[in-house]
Amino acid sequence: MIEGIKTIPLKQIFDERGKVMHMMRNDSELFSQFGEIYFSVTYPGVVKAWHLHKEMTLNYAVVSGAIKFVFYDDRAKSKTKGQIQEIFVSPENYSLIHVPPGIWNGFKSVGKDSSILANCSSIPHDQNEIIRKPFNDNEIPYTWDI
Repeated sequence: MIEGIKTIPLKQIFDERGKVMHMMRNDSELFSQFGEIYFSVTYPGVVKAWHLHKEMTLNYAVVSGAIKFVFYDDRAKSKTKGQIQEIFVSPENYSLIHVPPGIWNGFKSVGKDSSILANCSSIPHDQNEIIRKPFNDNEIPYTWDI
């Protein structure tokens, strides 16, 4: 486990009409402040990586499909510097993935259908606080192959 990343199982309430999928409440210990909520739709087999937020805290949940999250810690003072972490999430394994600033992250839609990822971020998107690298960057020791 990378220092600061938390995986919290989320509640789903089912009845004969369908279900409600909880994600984030303002009384959660993980909630800091509201920035924005957005949804990222990813086609099967597509990788969206790598990015690092300097200020933004991410709170991911997968509402449809299946996603493999990958995190890489290169923070100078972190106890887990140099570590890689994979987390697989789908509605069958419905969880909140809490990612503090400063951790490289990316994800891949796995399975045969598109995936929908929700993010409840701590600040609105700001192109000046994000750093990007290509998914196959040599500085991150990870390959997205199966």
